[in-house]
Amino acid sequence: MQMQRNQSQDWWRTSTVYQVYPKSFNDTTGSGTGDIRGLTEKLDYIKGLGIDIVWLQPVYVSPQNDNGYDVADYYNIDPAYGTMEDFDELVHELKKRNMHLMIDIVVNHSSTEHHWFKEARSSRDNPYRDYYIWKDPAEDGGPPNNWQSKFGGPAWQFDEGTGQYFLTLFDKTQADLNWENEKVRQEVVDLLTFWAKKGVDGFRMDVINLISKDQCFPNDDGSIPPGDGRKFYTDGPRVHEYVKELNEKVFRPYNIITVGEMSSTTLAHCIRYSNPEEHEFSMTFNFHHLKVDYPNGQKWELKPYDFEELKTVLSDWQIGMQEGGGWNALFWNNHDQPRALTRFTDDDEYRIESAKLLATTLHGLQGTPYVYQGEEIGMPDPKWKDISEFRDIESRNMYDILLKRGKTPEEAAHIVSVRSRDNSRLPMLWDDSDQAGFTSGTPWIKIDERYPHINAKAQVEDDDSIYHHYRKLIELRKELPVLIDGKYIRLDESHPQIYAYARINEEESIVVISNFSKEEATFELPEWFSVGLSRASRVKLLIGNTDEEPVLSKRMNIQPYGSYMWLIKNS
Repeated sequence: MQMQRNQSQDWWRTSTVYQVYPKSFNDTTGSGTGDIRGLTEKLDYIKGLGIDIVWLQPVYVSPQNDNGYDVADYYNIDPAYGTMEDFDELVHELKKRNMHLMIDIVVNHSSTEHHWFKEARSSRDNPYRDYYIWKDPAEDGGPPNNWQSKFGGPAWQFDEGTGQYFLTLFDKTQADLNWENEKVRQEVVDLLTFWAKKGVDGFRMDVINLISKDQCFPNDDGSIPPGDGRKFYTDGPRVHEYVKELNEKVFRPYNIITVGEMSSTTLAHCIRYSNPEEHEFSMTFNFHHLKVDYPNGQKWELKPYDFEELKTVLSDWQIGMQEGGGWNALFWNNHDQPRALTRFTDDDEYRIESAKLLATTLHGLQGTPYVYQGEEIGMPDPKWKDISEFRDIESRNMYDILLKRGKTPEEAAHIVSVRSRDNSRLPMLWDDSDQAGFTSGTPWIKIDERYPHINAKAQVEDDDSIYHHYRKLIELRKELPVLIDGKYIRLDESHPQIYAYARINEEESIVVISNFSKEEATFELPEWFSVGLSRASRVKLLIGNTDEEPVLSKRMNIQPYGSYMWLIKNS
């Protein structure tokens, strides 16, 4: 049965993925950090949602400068998370439940603690030297070019022992691998094969579209914002060649589900990455919809999000990927983003309605939905009290940089509190017991103090909860072909409060209407759609988030943060 399912080329299109940030999920040892056995312990909770695929973030040996995305050993489990036996038990227990494991693969860079890099920096003649990207200093002795790290500061680190700089697009302890070197590519094939043979069913490829750099390594003239060098390594010259090689040697032979995380990418490239005829990835993440509150593309500045831009970006990617034969990975939340509940809606008075609205809006789109831990119970961003509460390296770096740019400590702390990746990294709220049931020890980062009334136990027991709203949406994806193959058509015309769209195939349609405001909204369906609606043989409300059960009609009043999905049987 398992093999038959894996051999179906697109079974994952009707599936939903649950993302686990292990450090903050469930601690079984009292260490204050989550572990692999903590995930295994909660599989029935995840299965109860209807989840098919669990994405486990990095649990490899790591110095944890970037929470495990700085890998020091690709073949072993970090003792902080458990043992390889624990990992094997997790795979076994998932398969018992007919569920699948997706793991993070971080191969744009490795930790400087990896033995490859230790060898590489030992001398210029070492065979591992060419595993990384080394350049001589500029004429003034400074970095080879003006590229900037995504975590702040120059993207180059000077190695005094060998007199050259090495490239670090992220943290200074994350050295970029040289994919021009065939031996590096073979190392990646080998490590992917190792995990595939252990029973892993999927790979999430971290910042994979950055692996091919312009080999001239030119200065960025700033003509294309933000002018930090990314135009010379984003979707680089050989990236599709490299991904096809991985597909040929690992993904296809082992029937692996893959999702590429695409940093600052384009629609055209994502079509290529995810169109089955290209033999690259199953699907792709892009982040354009999560930049609609970045003034001029600047993450560390603040402005209210642009609702019209949000709808336009989502629509453009729906239409473009459909027309090009690509496939979206759908998400509002992940470990690198503030919680969408706080960011785009109301996480206080209308928290429950808002969480359900975001779920309904996303799960009606075409693609494979991803649920990030805590999203399904409506976890909001925490209330930060002091900069000392943050643990994220990017947030700490940016606080100092903002001070140097002239921000007051209060201004810098506020910006970090809004933008920090730590917003989504607080521990999962399991119940109303001490430390929210996450640990019996001292948690590595603070617990959201609202856990007595926001927790998983209470939601599982309440049939009208956010958790059960997600469960129903996940069921609908398996039941309704229109959610998989229906053509996307936007129905609102720049409405200041409403996002409305339809998905249409020959047999049926769905309509999703969501009011992203705390004021009641009036909405009129387009005339052409209303005519078709009058001819429908049956219209049924599939799911809503208020006590009201509105009838789909040409003119409607939608309650504050009201969100509904209807099924229309075409006559």
